[in-house]
Amino acid sequence: MTFAKKALIVGTTAAIAAGAAASAQSAINGAGATFPAPFYQRAFADGAAKGIRVNYQSVGSGSGVRQYVAGTVDFGATDEPIKSSEAVKVKRGVVQFPSVGGTIAIAYNNPSCSNLKLTQKQAVDIFLGKIKTFEDLKCGKGKITVAHRSDGSGTTFAFTNSLSAFSPEWKSKVGEGKSVKWPVGVGGKGNEGVAGVIGNTPGAIGYLNQAYVKGKIKAAALQNKSGKYVMPTLAGGAAALNNIKLDANLAGEDPNPAGAASYPISTLTWILAYEKGNGLKAGEIRKAMMYLLGPAQSQADNLGYVPLRGSILAASKKAVARIGS
Repeated sequence: MTFAKKALIVGTTAAIAAGAAASAQSAINGAGATFPAPFYQRAFADGAAKGIRVNYQSVGSGSGVRQYVAGTVDFGATDEPIKSSEAVKVKRGVVQFPSVGGTIAIAYNNPSCSNLKLTQKQAVDIFLGKIKTFEDLKCGKGKITVAHRSDGSGTTFAFTNSLSAFSPEWKSKVGEGKSVKWPVGVGGKGNEGVAGVIGNTPGAIGYLNQAYVKGKIKAAALQNKSGKYVMPTLAGGAAALNNIKLDANLAGEDPNPAGAASYPISTLTWILAYEKGNGLKAGEIRKAMMYLLGPAQSQADNLGYVPLRGSILAASKKAVARIGS
């Protein structure tokens, strides 16, 4: 064998080995909910120092579930648990688990209204278009512009689910879902888009994950089932999430929780992974998800989220172990 041929064989073998190693270490791709996106992006950026490589696309829960069902991502993310009609299409097996909690703020932009307090009826009437001015709310002045999601969204599901729990009128006229027919308002894509509409529109009121409430955008205190006005904080969210009981698929909700300290619109958000067919990425996916459920939880409050604790956290960690090759 000539030296040139021997060098070619050695070089080709090395290239194949390098390619296999690169494939094994390639980035994990996920897509879905915008609600937890700041938490995920911070967690995965911090995890990079530990060899965790995740590319997360904040495209909305609806798109995330569609990509997950189609098998074009390594994991999906959604603020509404996967429906059984969607889960049966996933031949690789569904591993669903809560990743973090959060509160959905009724957020507004009006410097003349510094301390907005809303009853549940007022909240519903704003989004029904019945309350049209800040004067109607006895807080500041100006016309109200309602802002809502334009895309399919788990944030919208959680928000409208609570409005349906607050009001039979809302439930019968609009109902709950990732997408609904809004009686009034201007749409924005993602929590980012709605935050943009609110921030750029004096007098706007919309709904956002608490993590997006900043700058000109303020959060209203919302009256809970016990009659107390509560802000969408860690304490209010944690008190509410303690009411949630998970089912066998680790799904669960309480759209109007009891308790004097509970913030009424609080929700979990979920990761959708595959039970099999993950190949060489299986270990990396488990590592990334355990980081999300471990060290990353300590950053949740600073970023405007509610960290998982107790039985919910334990159930999520147990589910991650089911992610196989």
